[in-house]
Amino acid sequence: MTGFHCSCCGRHHDELPFSYGTPAPAFWHEGLAADAGSALAAEQCVIGGEHFFVRARVVLPVVDADEDFEWGVWVSLSKAHFARASKLWVDPARVDEPPYFGWLSTELPVYEPTTLNLKTEVHSQPIGTRPTVELEPTDHPLAVEQRTGITLDRVRAIAELLLHPER
Repeated sequence: MTGFHCSCCGRHHDELPFSYGTPAPAFWHEGLAADAGSALAAEQCVIGGEHFFVRARVVLPVVDADEDFEWGVWVSLSKAHFARASKLWVDPARVDEPPYFGWLSTELPVYEPTTLNLKTEVHSQPIGTRPTVELEPTDHPLAVEQRTGITLDRVRAIAELLLHPER
């Protein structure tokens, strides 16, 4: 899949993205950069020395394509789970860890109601691969899409919504 015709602007876009992500948890703001108890790195974030986040992936199967769609998200973990995940960050044995409970801390703009604070299980992956997020099996549209999959038409609709948010 190398592009799509956009129903919003009428143009052909050269690429149909199969992943989107955010650089920080929804609760991060630039004013925290000067706070000694806060830090934002590529894969982990701490806010005020008491809120702990890891970067992860919500994977949605695409039923009529050969690849999955991924949302790059942030998930909050308890202090103990964050410490454990950090300790095992470069340990190959991390894949044997049971999942960590967490709260989705990214607002994905194409879903109603909000995706903030959905219950999750965070599954460690091999070194070099971000953890995967398993959403609690609720009737939230994101959780339903994770369980049942999405179509290429939905991937295109997401691209259009994100390219043309004023629509």
